[in-house]
Amino acid sequence: MLHVQLYKSLAHFSIDVEFTVGNEIISLFGPSGSGKTTILNCIAGLSKAERGVIQWNDEVFFQNGKVLLPTQNRKIGYLFQDYALFPHMTVWKNIAYGMKSEAFAQDLMRELHIEHLTEKYPHQISGGEKQRVAITRALATEPEILLLDEPFSALDETNRFKSHEELLRIHQQWQIPIILVTHNHEEAKKLSNRILYMQDGKLIRKAQSARLKT
Repeated sequence: MLHVQLYKSLAHFSIDVEFTVGNEIISLFGPSGSGKTTILNCIAGLSKAERGVIQWNDEVFFQNGKVLLPTQNRKIGYLFQDYALFPHMTVWKNIAYGMKSEAFAQDLMRELHIEHLTEKYPHQISGGEKQRVAITRALATEPEILLLDEPFSALDETNRFKSHEELLRIHQQWQIPIILVTHNHEEAKKLSNRILYMQDGKLIRKAQSARLKT
């Protein structure tokens, strides 16, 4: 179980949230600028809250203003909105960065149908292919928690549908906490077990999505 309780001051409002995530997909849903990405960054250790606690099972990442577990030790996979692929590295070198097992990484590439892109560079592949490379790189670290920041926003309708199906299949296989940031309500309802509605750094409503828990 991931427990998140944090407070952080931003320019125009303060983030003040508390929620827990089991082996499920939850969506942080709300307008742009409502603090969703900052919450992911705090969980990952890329940003620091002023107070609160972030804890995964018995591991405390952050408590009372102190970082107790650095980013590289948190076993978190993070898929950034712009995918953040290294432009000077091939697809394989991007995926190999941080991987735990070469055999497992190669299995993931086959599973996501990108094994033919091994020697390509990011500028040589499509948006849908970049998205699959980025999620393969995130999963190759063998994470215990997966964070997704608007991962489908740049995709066309066909690739978005395929990526939705891939995410649901990945969760079915892995059964780990997945936090999805989105401002697409239909996407949130389709993919998540629960939706946390955000506005100006606060959770204004929590709702079970139409998708039943697996």
